[in-house]
Amino acid sequence: MIANLITARTAKPYINPYVGGVILGIVLFSAFLFTGNGLGASGSVNRIQLALVDAVAPGHVDRIAYFAKTAGGNRNPLDHPSVWMLLGTALGGLLSGLFFGRARFEVRKGPNISTIMRLSAALMGGAVMGYGARMARGCTSGQALSGGAVLSVGSWTFMFAVFGGGYLVAYFVRKLWN
Repeated sequence: MIANLITARTAKPYINPYVGGVILGIVLFSAFLFTGNGLGASGSVNRIQLALVDAVAPGHVDRIAYFAKTAGGNRNPLDHPSVWMLLGTALGGLLSGLFFGRARFEVRKGPNISTIMRLSAALMGGAVMGYGARMARGCTSGQALSGGAVLSVGSWTFMFAVFGGGYLVAYFVRKLWN
C-alpha cells in the first residue's frame, strides 16, 4: 500500500516559506507551552540509545554517572516529551511526504560523487554533529529554534558559526554537486 502511495502521487508545490515559518513558530510556542521544552532532537536520540543500552546491559548504565542520571535504577529514559516529539516528527514527515507526493527512496547527490561516498560523508557528518550536539548540550534544531527564540547568545553564536562554516566548506566541495 505504501509503495502505491509513493509511486501514484505527483509532487505538489512546496508551501510558501513565510507560511511555513509562521506554522513553525506556532509549533515552537506550543512546545514551550505544553511541555516546558523547546524543539530539538539530540536529547531524545540520546534517550533512545540509553534505553537500548539499558535493555542489554543495565549494570553498565547504573555504573556510569552520566548514563545513570537519565536511565539508572528505575528511571525510564523514554519517559520524556522529547522522545514523543522525535517520533511525531518522523511520522509527520512521512505522512506529509506521502500526502504531497514527495516520499521516495533515493540518495540525493551530485553527479561527481558516488552513492557510497555520499552515504559515507553523511554518516561521518552525522557522527560529528551528534557528538558536537551532546558536547554543546543541544542539536542544531534545538540551538537554532529553541535557543534562538529565547535570544540565547550561545545559540546565535552557534548558528552564525554553522552558516559561516557551511559557506567555507561549500567552496571546496562545490565540484561534487555541479
